[in-house]
Amino acid sequence: MSEARRRLDQPRAPRGLRAPKIDAETFGAYSESIARYFGTARYLAIQTALVIVWITFNIIAVSLRFDPYPFILLNLAFSTQAAYAAPLILLAQNRQADRDRIQAEADRDRNLRAIADAEYLAREIAAIRIALGDVVTRDYLRSELARLDRDQDERES
Repeated sequence: MSEARRRLDQPRAPRGLRAPKIDAETFGAYSESIARYFGTARYLAIQTALVIVWITFNIIAVSLRFDPYPFILLNLAFSTQAAYAAPLILLAQNRQADRDRIQAEADRDRNLRAIADAEYLAREIAAIRIALGDVVTRDYLRSELARLDRDQDERES
């Protein structure tokens, strides 16, 4: 009876072989390290040396040739390497783009805070200037004291 009353709104448990669980962050970091290595002069030098040795061996060692001209096996190896390198490089670029986007958002937030701080300080400076406009200056005080002194002298005379 429980078989007949299965819930149709929920998927069944998966059957058969299951794909291995792969940590996306670890795989992404690994792919970035491979992509970085593909862009080095060391990789290009090693690959060039390997191709020269491969072609030289297949031209000179007539009896041991395993990949005669037009070097189909070498071509297949390069095609396979390119088929794996391109997605790894794209994955590394996507991860870098994500990091750049997050960094740009952080920079934007920091810039907005800096602008808000600068506006606050400008308002405070303006308030201080307005407040200082009402303060008696030394020259004004001297001129008033001199006027009072003259007035006092005129009354006494």
